[in-house]
Amino acid sequence: MINRVEKLSLLSELIAFAQRDDSIKSIEYNFLLGIAKQLEISEADFNYLIEHPITYVNLKSHSERIVQFHRLVLLMNLDHKVSNKQLVRIHNFGLRMGLSHESINRVLDLMDSFPNKIVPPDFLIDIFKVQYN
Repeated sequence: MINRVEKLSLLSELIAFAQRDDSIKSIEYNFLLGIAKQLEISEADFNYLIEHPITYVNLKSHSERIVQFHRLVLLMNLDHKVSNKQLVRIHNFGLRMGLSHESINRVLDLMDSFPNKIVPPDFLIDIFKVQYN
């Protein structure tokens, strides 16, 4: 289980990804707030993170890193407009988390083949499992 500092770090990272144009769209805010609630982070703490990001803490658990990468992919695809710049950013986020270069590329290449570009969690886990073993 991840601790509070790791949870805040995850949220801060997601917020930073969403703030690519110095603002967070309403759909992104609601998505991120939902994740905050799942992580048992209050709305007040979540809103504080928007203005005061914290330093990234690398997760020890490989499965937690995969879940975080999946959140980033979902966040990126909320507005259905994915730019090359976003793909580079998400790729770099994945590498910084210590995920496999090949797995990241595979997920990003295959996401277009799914409805709304939403890679099912089981499929995503299988991609990372192959590279992890």
